[in-house]
Amino acid sequence: MDLTSLLVQLVSGAVGGSAAGAAAKQYSLGAVGNAIAGAVGGGIVGQLIGTMAGQMIEGWVGDIAGGAVGGVILTLIAGVIKNMTTK
Repeated sequence: MDLTSLLVQLVSGAVGGSAAGAAAKQYSLGAVGNAIAGAVGGGIVGQLIGTMAGQMIEGWVGDIAGGAVGGVILTLIAGVIKNMTTK
């Protein structure tokens, strides 16, 4: 695990989470909530993709893509859970 890769995944996850919150207003957690959920998702999924894909997706492209996808996924899941519990 490289610290630079993790930081790139966290930042791209935060951006992906913010974009998901902006695109799907009904699942938004607020600006800070989207960024935090996105960063957590980006770190987790980015590391999983790096471990599972290995040499297929390598470098900055894999880190950015994995982080962004993870950020979107976790933000939307958290938004769905939030909406289900408030109704």
